[in-house]
Amino acid sequence: MTRLPYKPQSTSPRHGVARVISKEGRGSRSQATRWVLEGRVSVNGVVVRDPDFSTRQGIDRIDIDGEQVHTAARRVLMLNKPRGLVTTTSDEKGRETVYRCFDGANLPWLAPVGRLDKASEGLLLFSNDPAWAAQVTDPERGPTKTYHVQVNDLVSDIQLQQMIGGVQVEDEHLSVQDARLLRVGHKNAWLELVLAEGRNRQIRRLLSACELEVLRLIRVSVGPLVLGDLQKGAWRWLSDSEVAELV
Repeated sequence: MTRLPYKPQSTSPRHGVARVISKEGRGSRSQATRWVLEGRVSVNGVVVRDPDFSTRQGIDRIDIDGEQVHTAARRVLMLNKPRGLVTTTSDEKGRETVYRCFDGANLPWLAPVGRLDKASEGLLLFSNDPAWAAQVTDPERGPTKTYHVQVNDLVSDIQLQQMIGGVQVEDEHLSVQDARLLRVGHKNAWLELVLAEGRNRQIRRLLSACELEVLRLIRVSVGPLVLGDLQKGAWRWLSDSEVAELV
């Protein structure tokens, strides 16, 4: 008869073992789930095959392939995402993902912090710390995100105020924190839009409701962190001070 791991009484919160592994920064929840199902994970010395097996982070010993799981040091990098890549670890349609930009680099497990859709470009963060990432993407307390957006027509002051005041799109009220003109051409314009929160395709849907089509969309900053002169497809690690300033 299989003996379950001994679990002494404790008031420490319990989570599924796959979730704990992910919270420790060792891999995504889906990766951890796969490791558990493959029998590669033990808790307090006994192999478990249930990804939801109740486990206490920092108290119960977790091993993967016989190696004890320790909290990984927080790592954060920024990428200048090129247009045409999807923000996911793998794509069921076979499309190229943002991880193509890391080919040949010996990086630890890192997950995107938020998303940029396939047609969007610019500053995209990656981290191995899900708790820190949740703070950055929190719609109420996270940093603002600034975008430079090229649209297919000239933009009036009324439309700029409409973007700030917001419009109703289906069941959602969509708006930006700030909107201003950057430059104007004969038949198009560049805008700077600031978001306090990020919803799925928020800017594209908002501008469509204002009768404008997005030609290019580039995220240029997250809070105080600016894209700067980082080349398309290039990445760099953030310093500890840069990471701290984002939360």
